Amino acid sequence: MYELDKSERKITKVGNSYGITIPKEFLKEAGISYGDSVEIEQKNGEITMRKKEEFKLPEGISPDFFEVLERNTKKHDETIRELVDR
Repeated sequence: MYELDKSERKITKVGNSYGITIPKEFLKEAGISYGDSVEIEQKNGEITMRKKEEFKLPEGISPDFFEVLERNTKKHDETIRELVDR
């Protein structure tokens, strides 16, 4: 397998932001695909990018868990606040 570890690119203007193209070999090696979310970090003059880890619910927890939780939290907000103040 051909391994690419260095590439030169120019910064381009994209609307009010700037962007670069990334070689598909880089993305493949990093496990990043079109549509994935990435985290970008700037530290000590260097920029790093990594695939954002997707949050996975524990087995047995329904995908709508947080919607139900938020709905019930709003519904009982006053009671919850009173318990916190005790």
